[in-house]
Amino acid sequence: MNEIKLGMVEARFADIVWENEPLTTKELVAFCEKELNWKRTTTYTVLKKLCEKGIFKTENSIVTSLISKNEFYAIQSEKFVDETFAGSLPAFIAAFSSRKKPTEKELEEIKKMLDSFGEV
Repeated sequence: MNEIKLGMVEARFADIVWENEPLTTKELVAFCEKELNWKRTTTYTVLKKLCEKGIFKTENSIVTSLISKNEFYAIQSEKFVDETFAGSLPAFIAAFSSRKKPTEKELEEIKKMLDSFGEV
């Protein structure tokens, strides 16, 4: 898979696809015209670029995703932790929680997550 970074506008475009898939290219053009004020050619150019990155595919004028929104952001999060914290999740959590303390509910969710990893 190619580099799958998205700029702000590309991310808005991707959200349109993820929220409405499967959709026809005609429907996508209409969404992008309404939401992003784009012309048809701009929509097709960005769609082609994101298909080349392996995020979406177009088959018989139907646009679908090759990776889900959650998968995409999981990849981005993993890359961020790798690049910024040398892959250390504890270092990331320490840095994140030094400015924003987790709520009791968030701590409980994290504990459940960690417990589930031990069940493997």
